[in-house]
Amino acid sequence: MSDQSEKKSHGPLTGMRVLELGHFVAAPFGARLLADLGAEVIKVEAPGGDPVRQWGRQVEGAGAPWTSMHQRNKQSLVLNLKDTRAVEIVLKLVATCDAVIENFRPGQLARMGLGREAMERARPGIVIARISGYGQDGLYRDRAAFGVIGEAIGGLRYLTNHPPSLTDLPPARVGVSIGDSIAGLYAAFGIVAGLWARDRKDGGDGRGRVVDVALTEAVLSMMEGMLPEYGVFGSTREPQGARIATASPSSAYPTSDNKWILIAGNSNPIFARLAALMGRPELATDPRFAGNAVRVQNVEALDEAIGAWSVRHTAADLDRMLSEADVPSTIAYTAAEIAADPQFRARGMVREVEDPAFGTVLHAGVVPHVPDDPGGVRWAGPAAGAHTDAILAACGLGSEEIAGLRAEGVVA
Repeated sequence: MSDQSEKKSHGPLTGMRVLELGHFVAAPFGARLLADLGAEVIKVEAPGGDPVRQWGRQVEGAGAPWTSMHQRNKQSLVLNLKDTRAVEIVLKLVATCDAVIENFRPGQLARMGLGREAMERARPGIVIARISGYGQDGLYRDRAAFGVIGEAIGGLRYLTNHPPSLTDLPPARVGVSIGDSIAGLYAAFGIVAGLWARDRKDGGDGRGRVVDVALTEAVLSMMEGMLPEYGVFGSTREPQGARIATASPSSAYPTSDNKWILIAGNSNPIFARLAALMGRPELATDPRFAGNAVRVQNVEALDEAIGAWSVRHTAADLDRMLSEADVPSTIAYTAAEIAADPQFRARGMVREVEDPAFGTVLHAGVVPHVPDDPGGVRWAGPAAGAHTDAILAACGLGSEEIAGLRAEGVVA
């Protein structure tokens, strides 16, 4: 570990040093999670910066505000990895790091001279997290993939839709790059596991490890009982829209102000409280609804009754009434409701961060919360190459040498 561990703690991973050879979403997301918890992360970007800097709505001259959070707590170094001198710089950095996280296509870094063997020579015991579409081996190893491909082959995309009987539209996207983010989360977890095995006091073996995360497998691992049910019953789980196939009532219901309220009245006591709140206590003893199993069988009739009640009230009134009745519920939040939510604000999950490029930016907070040694947002995502000179100087390069590399397009 680096000597940062002797300095002020920024979270439980203070002292860990990570090199990010990542672009777009998966590896940068995983590295950001580590950085939020205190790890020192050096991000290597290609000339022109990570393409994700131009994703989404942009501020002229500054790029996409998402990068303020996506790249926060990291140092940025711009290198042209097609040049062997840049590869040598990367290996000098590897020598100072505990772990590397990357999401190049399998074999691409090795062809550049940055395979496991080269990294191990530079830093014996290095832990390398590799994120790819289908994994580092297998029949699909070399197929191109992004997060959406992982979501589809992992089973998620098929389920994110209304039942086929209700629509012939294609399955909806979740709304964010969830497959990439799940893969990044697993990679971060894998790095911590690899470092634990290497360094633990009661028998760490000192060996490095490769953590192999496939987008497809990361999504599949989140799919609950889908695969076991198919294996046991031969049944294929189908899209349920807003409902849950195994519990009722549990859905989104309309409001008088054209919003949606989520109500989960799954257990018998909760359902009885909901029925009383609706002014229809008899529903709790109605043979069609007396128990979760029969409620699931009669979900259409039950949801129709709840929807007829909910649509007579505003979302805010429903949220208050259901909360007072101790029925699990919430409005389907937009960004505006998230930003104003007092619980998120109280726990630091919505926080204002000053960014030189964008001004005051709202960031999501640090997850997980570690109250005894909290992580934090130390700085917003830097401009591409903001730390190039400082990082290269720490590697032993003089100012004239750095200037020469910059003139030749090796660094920026």
